[in-house]
Amino acid sequence: MNETSEYFLSADNNDPLGKHHTPSGISDRVAFRLTRMLRFLADLFFAKRYGHRAVVLETVAAVPGMVAGMVRHMRSLRRMEDDRATIRTLLEEAENERMHLMTFVEISRPSAFERLLILLAQGIFFTSFLILYVVSGRTAHRLVGYFEEEAVYSYGEYLAEVDSGRLENVAAPKIAIDYWQLPANARLRDVILVIRQDEAGHRDVNHRLANSYDV
Repeated sequence: MNETSEYFLSADNNDPLGKHHTPSGISDRVAFRLTRMLRFLADLFFAKRYGHRAVVLETVAAVPGMVAGMVRHMRSLRRMEDDRATIRTLLEEAENERMHLMTFVEISRPSAFERLLILLAQGIFFTSFLILYVVSGRTAHRLVGYFEEEAVYSYGEYLAEVDSGRLENVAAPKIAIDYWQLPANARLRDVILVIRQDEAGHRDVNHRLANSYDV
């Protein structure tokens, strides 16, 4: 069984959100293996501290949509061709990921060390992703697609911890209630569900944009 098959079978195949794009070609394999390496590091550092993991990773997750939207915006100006729908989609993705971050900041209250880690991670990732997007937009979108697959899986694990009672199902912060139009008595479980659905949507958009380079 190869690396991809083992990864796919580790997910819940009964979960309609648990879709996986099988890598095809060098570009996909590079994106997939990089994602797995970063997932290993996140597991090593955060273990089951899912709220703190979300704070750090959502800071990074809000970068690709903004970078891709910016590059496409400049390309649209340079070529004098309209790319408005895709640019808007990518910028909305960045804003959505930012709201994920704002929500988990309220829930988890990051430490000073985690805030420093965020600064370092964001600076390194922004520069690296910008270079990657300019060199290969296909690989960049595929990488984000795999990032989002991992996000769906991680939020599924987070949900399981809450459902088992190992993590407290605290009240949802007001910022989340207002943004997702949740009931006033919404809990953490409700927040995880809507965020996991968001991540699944971003996964599908980025895999579709990666595929568009093959047309």
